[in-house]
Amino acid sequence: MTIESSSSSSTLEPLIYNVKLSSVGPGEMTRPDTIHEPTSIDLAMKLHYLKGVYYFKSHEAFASITIVQIKEAMFRWLCQFYVICGRFRRFSEDSGRPYLKCNDCGARLMEAECAKTIEEWLELLSDDDSLEKKLIFGQPIGPQIEYSPNVYLQITKFKCGGISLGLSWAHVLGDVHLASFFINTWGKIMAGHKPGSPPVLAQYTKEETPPGQKRTLNEPLSIKWVDPVGDQWVPSLTTKMESFSFHISATQLGRLQSKVSGSKKSDPVPPFESLCAIIWQCVAKFKTGTESNVVTIVKHDSCKKNKKFDNENQVISIVKTKCSVVESDIEELATLVMKGDIHEHEKLKNWVESEKGALDVIVYGVNLTFVSFEQAAFYELELKGQNPVHASYWVDGIGDGGAVFVLPTSKDDGKGRFVTITLPEKELIKVKHELKENVLQASE
Repeated sequence: MTIESSSSSSTLEPLIYNVKLSSVGPGEMTRPDTIHEPTSIDLAMKLHYLKGVYYFKSHEAFASITIVQIKEAMFRWLCQFYVICGRFRRFSEDSGRPYLKCNDCGARLMEAECAKTIEEWLELLSDDDSLEKKLIFGQPIGPQIEYSPNVYLQITKFKCGGISLGLSWAHVLGDVHLASFFINTWGKIMAGHKPGSPPVLAQYTKEETPPGQKRTLNEPLSIKWVDPVGDQWVPSLTTKMESFSFHISATQLGRLQSKVSGSKKSDPVPPFESLCAIIWQCVAKFKTGTESNVVTIVKHDSCKKNKKFDNENQVISIVKTKCSVVESDIEELATLVMKGDIHEHEKLKNWVESEKGALDVIVYGVNLTFVSFEQAAFYELELKGQNPVHASYWVDGIGDGGAVFVLPTSKDDGKGRFVTITLPEKELIKVKHELKENVLQASE
């Protein structure tokens, strides 16, 4: 099996070849009749999928890694993460709320080889972000949910001896922090270390309205209904979306923060909020009407330390302005983002509860959505003593409002950021030019 080369490649050779697919499950049987019930926030995320790629440069230690060693480590690893090896079912009563039957069906593993070196591959990505999807094999859940894997892994060996590790993770399982903890645990087991305590199962508790009382519901501004998907968990989105990624060094970021902070030189606006304000104003130039006056902010609640199979640690808020975003002072936009006017967690939870878990919605891209992955421990993954030289993450299933993902960079890079912007194709072309000409160059 081969994956054809991109049109941006100068040769006709396949970029990805020698592909092998298998399934891997826990080395021990999970207790019979174990189930996991997603929380209401989890079900609001069921049409989204986290995608991540970790790159490791060539190292002599990688030459000795065999697929047998990898799978033996996975058998132990998945004993701790047996939940991800289950398959979804639906309760027969009420609306058929989904639940996960922990039946050890396993995760999918793809092995592949790449005709390029790591350096050549990253150079190709600078021209065509979509190529990165070739390093992540994954399919959405459905149409037979009882047979669909929730997690896919892809290990790709490059011509230079370097490797990449690709992850496709159903967002209904948990957020990016749980996904990165999942991968980092595999690295520890590969090194012969004890993995530590496994994540705990989230406890879904149905909230009952007291007799005689009526719950008042306001539809959250952070969700959008899509056409019913049934058991094919992928939204029917018609707008063609494209992505553009760029790196901002610590020096560039400091200059952008100074520009955004304005009068607050002694108390500068944090990196994430600075980038949000700048990109928000840039995107607004190419949006029509009041489309850009509402944005969604997704961050991590750092106060919650417990690792659970859920999305409850995500903080989702809405920021609104009645003023023209293009004409607004950049410092004022940053202040709005920092305040995060409307917190949506309880609204989201109550809305899903009111529908008994049977709703088909998207969250990312309903409005322009800014997502902070800054606290995720991507570079704590260690493989044969080596850390990734680069890691990228994004979310699939984004609406036409678009999304911006802000990630940390490697330890060697200091305190820079890696940013991925996903927008409708026509908008992205203009935004990309604007950012390159008037933002990134100005901060050099």
